[in-house]
Amino acid sequence: MSLLEAERIKLVTTRSPWWCGLLAIVLPVGLTALIATQAGGPGSDEFTASGTQLLTSLGRSVVMVMAALSITSEYRFGTIRGTFQAVPNRAAALLAKTLVTAVPAVLIGAVVGFGSWAVFRLIHPDPGLALDSAADWRAVAGQPLVFGLTAVLSLGVGILIRQTAGAVAVLLVYSLLVEGLVGLIPKIGDDIQHWLPFFAADRFLGLQADDPRLRDLPLGPWGYLAYFAAVAVAVLVAGILSARRRDA
Repeated sequence: MSLLEAERIKLVTTRSPWWCGLLAIVLPVGLTALIATQAGGPGSDEFTASGTQLLTSLGRSVVMVMAALSITSEYRFGTIRGTFQAVPNRAAALLAKTLVTAVPAVLIGAVVGFGSWAVFRLIHPDPGLALDSAADWRAVAGQPLVFGLTAVLSLGVGILIRQTAGAVAVLLVYSLLVEGLVGLIPKIGDDIQHWLPFFAADRFLGLQADDPRLRDLPLGPWGYLAYFAAVAVAVLVAGILSARRRDA
């Protein structure tokens, strides 16, 4: 418990997590509200619960930065040395940091998911936006799971790279650019893309499920969530093993 308390104090007494958390909520929810004001009138068939979640990836990107900063800033300012001196079990210290970082990410995901849906429905009280099916609930209530696992994965990348600029660049370029470009590779692009982590997260949420290219996928929604979780844990374990073998 003392490890968790120490990491909690580190997190809440620095400004960057607060600014990142605020930005992670305001960006997707605010832009969703703006889009809702310009969308068609009530009764339009285009309104679905999953359609209100299309901009949540913006919040997810900010959470990546927040999680990476939580560890790379410790390497930057040298505070990680004091942590490892106080807690020789590096795996325990890093797992405590992972838990303390993942909890606010889960809360941010809940606010982003339900906030985006609520603001859209407030502007358009359309029956198509009701959470009537399991797919509707998964699209909205599944955001906390995806945000939490995204934080775990990003923290693992931060431990591996150690430098803020490098970790943030890798995470953002990969998630916003590389995964989309992989699908453009002739013949094998789609097959590779079906096994990429953030593609898996989006398939769990059911985003763009009506796209004909997303039929006949190798896994179902919950299978894709399990796969995304496995990738996030694997990256974190690789980071912890790296931290145990390298000097702080």
